[in-house]
Amino acid sequence: MATKPKIIVLDDDPTGSQTVHSCLLLARWDVDTLQLGLADASPIFFVLTNTRALPADRAAAVTREVCRNLRIAIANCGIQDFLIVSRSDSTLRGHYPIETDVIAEELGPFDAHFLVPAFFEGGRITQDSTHYLIIDGVPTPVHQTEFARDSVFGFQHSYLPDYVAEKTQNRIPAEKVEKFLLKDIRAGSLEQLLHLKGNQCAVVDAETPSDLSRFARDVLTAARQGKRFLFRSAASLLTALAELPPQPVAAEEMRQYVREGKPGVTIVGSHVKKTTQQLQQLLQEPDIVGIEVDVVHLLEESIVQKDKLLADTLEKIYTAHDAGKTPVVYTSRQEMSFTDSNVRLEFGASVSSLLMDIVRSLPTDIGFLISKGGITSNDVLSQGLALTSARLLGQILPGCSIVRTPANHPQFPNLPVVLFPGNVGDTNALVTVYNRLAK
Repeated sequence: MATKPKIIVLDDDPTGSQTVHSCLLLARWDVDTLQLGLADASPIFFVLTNTRALPADRAAAVTREVCRNLRIAIANCGIQDFLIVSRSDSTLRGHYPIETDVIAEELGPFDAHFLVPAFFEGGRITQDSTHYLIIDGVPTPVHQTEFARDSVFGFQHSYLPDYVAEKTQNRIPAEKVEKFLLKDIRAGSLEQLLHLKGNQCAVVDAETPSDLSRFARDVLTAARQGKRFLFRSAASLLTALAELPPQPVAAEEMRQYVREGKPGVTIVGSHVKKTTQQLQQLLQEPDIVGIEVDVVHLLEESIVQKDKLLADTLEKIYTAHDAGKTPVVYTSRQEMSFTDSNVRLEFGASVSSLLMDIVRSLPTDIGFLISKGGITSNDVLSQGLALTSARLLGQILPGCSIVRTPANHPQFPNLPVVLFPGNVGDTNALVTVYNRLAK
């Protein structure tokens, strides 16, 4: 039987593993760490680049560094077959085409690069090459949602060929984009795949998991026949490519991972509308202590102010923890306006820096940690917990990963950490996750 290619995912925030399990998430990308991922038994691993939180030039530089180290690691490990996925947001936000361009330069040539933004667990589907979010049961073109108005990654088109033309400034015109429509995929698209060449841009429809399973089978067959493909996708495609069995511990049983049955801590950095609604529900639960961090003070750029904010927050956390309660630390919710996207990203970095100071100073005997927000979760793993890698246990809720720190972690050994994206789940989702761990 032909061996399956290793699936290497460059994840622009740490939530792309939200549909798989039992694999490694790498928070660093030096050659030795990448070789850990390549040598691991799982068919898939993730490199957490967090580039969505970076300005465009820095995102390109990080992606280039990862690719150059990957090339060395792949050669050292003697890997022949691999697929590269640039995992990004299912609402089309992110550094496209910057990241796929750099990957093609460093690890190409590729016969095609595919945009596959469908993410069923989060209610995102693609029909007739148009990408939709299902909002209250109604498929809504993504350009009509709050995500299209993102101050860094805004866009005007849901029809993916037009989105490609917009983002590439017409370097790839809409009419040159190859379309994989539902009827093609369901009938079998191997022939169409075999004809692609010259890093052709292609966009892929998907309405159900079986659509991506069928597409992935044809992709793997084409790859075995020598075709080289690059993917820019949301998380659902990864499930189809990796073909994993069910996760070892069911979502409802994950309390068994909690350390000594103790209360945990929740950190909320994301401020999208859905997160705020979920936070409001969680704050009404018994044994929860809400602790608001007024991040407006960070605009004052005073070290004294930041230190006071940190000390006050930690005092409240320890008081709650000592009383057997679960502190929920959340950033203030008011909308703030910035002069440009770089100022906004810099402010985001200073908020994250404060949150990570909080994570590093948490009580060492907490039972679990819930991190709400994609960028927040990446920083929790790479900076707050200073991990090189973490083992993904599975999903505690559709689209919500739970990882565990290594047994030799100096501060928080074997700590279960929930990576909860900002825009996933219904209004009660945060409450559901909390109850699965705390009850």
